[in-house]
Amino acid sequence: MRVLLFNKKQKLYDKSGVGRAMKHQVKALTEAGIPFTVNEKDDFDIVHINTIDPSAFRMARKARRMGKKVVVHGHSTKEDFMNSFIFSNQIAPLFKIHLKRIYKLGHIIVTPTPYAKKLLDTYGLNREVVAISNGVDLARFKADNEDKIKKFREFFNLKPDQKVVMTVGLFLARKGLHDLIEIAKDRPAYTFIWFGHTPRAFLSRKIKKAIRNKPDNVIMPGYIAGDIIEGGFANADVFFFPSYEETEGIVVLEALASKCPLLIRDIPIYEEWLTHGVNCHKGKNNEEFKKLLDDIIAKKTPDTREAGYKVAQERDIKEIGKKLGEVYRRVLKK
Repeated sequence: MRVLLFNKKQKLYDKSGVGRAMKHQVKALTEAGIPFTVNEKDDFDIVHINTIDPSAFRMARKARRMGKKVVVHGHSTKEDFMNSFIFSNQIAPLFKIHLKRIYKLGHIIVTPTPYAKKLLDTYGLNREVVAISNGVDLARFKADNEDKIKKFREFFNLKPDQKVVMTVGLFLARKGLHDLIEIAKDRPAYTFIWFGHTPRAFLSRKIKKAIRNKPDNVIMPGYIAGDIIEGGFANADVFFFPSYEETEGIVVLEALASKCPLLIRDIPIYEEWLTHGVNCHKGKNNEEFKKLLDDIIAKKTPDTREAGYKVAQERDIKEIGKKLGEVYRRVLKK
């Protein structure tokens, strides 16, 4: 068995969750000892498709003509496409049609969570859909890396007693950026750091206005990888992720792996694996978020970090490689 991890034009996705997932797959298959290649000119038995661009569509069709098996990764749904980029809601029905075309080329579809599987099962794909987490690299995200923590605090010139609320994501209404900015206006004592970047041309009017009117305690340093952001995960007082819709949220797993107190929006994606007051904290609106931020920082809430870390352990990249191997072997027998 040899797998082609199709990664053409991967640089276009490097700053997104899909790009991160593709890198995780390389490490997962390496850890699991599964033979793979990223060169489409090499021989292969299975092609694993992650993207939905024309080159991925062509590769999936070519593989089928060659008699090869196709695994398509369902990272995207119509639901998480909405409220993202400018005009995304208007073209969401067409986007769903496009998704169905490429997903149907798979002999099997892998998607990150049971919630995403439930959505795709309503798309009329007539394909088996399997839920496997994108995973988290436990070796990279640790709570006790003092060197990375020092780099993070020095980069942002943070004082010893400065309280930090951190998040990571594209500048989208779906991600809740506008909510974080409104909350920050009412909590000037906290420093809010939003890691990520989205080209201005893709921003909705709502998000442009929110960024234009952000208070001074909101820092938006852009896309930063490596020690600084990993130090942030390990050192922030709260990882706040107010997203309205996800298929999983790799950054949520990274916060759990770093034992950073996690505050998320109470939405269906998390129902089956994250529990309020046990391994995370959940809020439904900005008023609840403000109260929870205050209580978490003041240590008035249950300490959810150890239970949250166990959730990350279950989704360690090593475990994900084993699960992908099971899917590959099953699809070869079909």
